[in-house]
Amino acid sequence: MPRTAPQRTCLGCRETRDKGELLRFVLSPEGILVPDVMAKLPGRGAYTCFRRSCVTKAVERRQFSRAFKSEVAVPPAGEIATQIASLLRERVASYLALANKAGKIISGSDMVMERLRRGGGLGLVLLASDISGDIGEKVSYLAERGGVPCLRMLDKDRFGELLGKGLRSVVAVIESGFVQSILNEVKRYGNFLDGGAVDEQDPRI
Repeated sequence: MPRTAPQRTCLGCRETRDKGELLRFVLSPEGILVPDVMAKLPGRGAYTCFRRSCVTKAVERRQFSRAFKSEVAVPPAGEIATQIASLLRERVASYLALANKAGKIISGSDMVMERLRRGGGLGLVLLASDISGDIGEKVSYLAERGGVPCLRMLDKDRFGELLGKGLRSVVAVIESGFVQSILNEVKRYGNFLDGGAVDEQDPRI
């Protein structure tokens, strides 16, 4: 018989899911709660869904102390949610940087729109959260027409830093293994914020 994936129960909503679908937490040597978004830190883990609401419930109900069977130093719910969101954004950023080093990124609204008009080759388009409305609409329209996912993520400054360039309002990932990895991370980020799929029209994403 095939082995089933190990399961854990969310400390917030109490739903049971595959461990790989949940957000893991561990304790630092000082007994401080630490989010482990990559699920690689040593030590015993406690879990919530990838939703801010579940983390908030777990904090407010003191579920982490119960799970670890000790007094846990837990930051305020808003503070730990901000920390998790930042870690998840940086996961997206790290994949973009890797894709850039591998030559799988094109950037700049003109270059991306021209590539979209020609069709083929692009697996994902990312718009900066502070892109102008007019340019954002044009890129979104071309991406939708070509069946290319188009999401909002990071801002112009951060895109530029990751690519080693000036401000960039539009970044596209060429079809490659990086596309699905980035989509997975963006989805986790969006789910954490809203408990649902990300929307390219949502300026927070």
